[in-house]
Amino acid sequence: MTTGKKLTAGDAELTVVPQDGCRIASLTVGGTELLRQGDRYGAFIMVPWCGRTENGRFRNGGIVHQLPVDAAPHAIHGTGRHTAWREARGGSDVAASYYFDLADPWPYRGRVTQTLELAESELRMTLSVEATDDSFPAQAGWHPWFLRNLGQGGRDVELEFSAAWQEERGDDHLPTGKRIDPKPSPWDDCFGMPDGVDVSLTWPEELRVRVTSPSEWVVVYDEQPEAVCVEPQSGPPNGLNTLPRLVTPIDPLEITTVWSWERLG
Repeated sequence: MTTGKKLTAGDAELTVVPQDGCRIASLTVGGTELLRQGDRYGAFIMVPWCGRTENGRFRNGGIVHQLPVDAAPHAIHGTGRHTAWREARGGSDVAASYYFDLADPWPYRGRVTQTLELAESELRMTLSVEATDDSFPAQAGWHPWFLRNLGQGGRDVELEFSAAWQEERGDDHLPTGKRIDPKPSPWDDCFGMPDGVDVSLTWPEELRVRVTSPSEWVVVYDEQPEAVCVEPQSGPPNGLNTLPRLVTPIDPLEITTVWSWERLG
C-alpha cells in the first residue's frame, strides 16, 4: 500500500496519495473522518473530462477521438484518477502541489497540476490543465465521497443548495440538452449555478461542510446508502461534446473549490 502525504492545520488532517491519482484518502476534523474509506472513494480528481463522455468519443475540430470505454458504453471521469502524480514543488505541513503529464489514451500533450492548501477550517484546491502544443477540449473537477453518517450516533447528512436549473438526464445517463426545474432527491444529476457552486452538507448537531466554487456546474449523487457526492466541475457530463472548453498553450483551464467547515451544537 502506497503511503500518502499528510497535511495538518489545527485539528484538521488530510492525507493525499499522489501515486493513486492524487486522491484524497482521508479528511478528518477533530478526529472525525468525513470521507468514505476505500480504494475507490475518498475524493478523486476528474480530468481531462468529468462524468460520462458519450460512447467514449469526442471531436476536436474535424478529428474524432476514441477513449477507452470503462462505464459501458461510455468513458467516465477521465484518466487522472488512474495515474501516478509527482510532487511539483517542496510542500509544507499545510500545502502541497502535484502534477502529471497527459499521455495515451488521451490524444494530446499537456500537464495537469493540483494544489492543496489546508487551513484550520477550510481546504482550498486548485486544478489547472495546460496544453503543451496542440489545443484540445478538456474538463476538470473533483468527486468527493462524503460520509452519509459520521458514525458517532448522529443523524444522516442533509444537503442544501439552490440551483437555477437541472440538466435533464436521459436513459443513457447523459444530459439530453434540456434544462428543467430542479427535482427532489434522489439525485445522480448535474445542476447549474450561474453565480457559482454553493452546496451545504449538514450533519445535524455535529458538523456543517460548505462546498463552493466559482464554476457554475455541480453533480450531486446521493443514491448510495454509505455516502453522498458533491462534485464541482468545469462543465456538464459529456461536455467535451456539448460544451467544449478549449485549452490552448496560452489559455489553460483552471478551476478552484473550497470546502469550509464549522462545528455544530
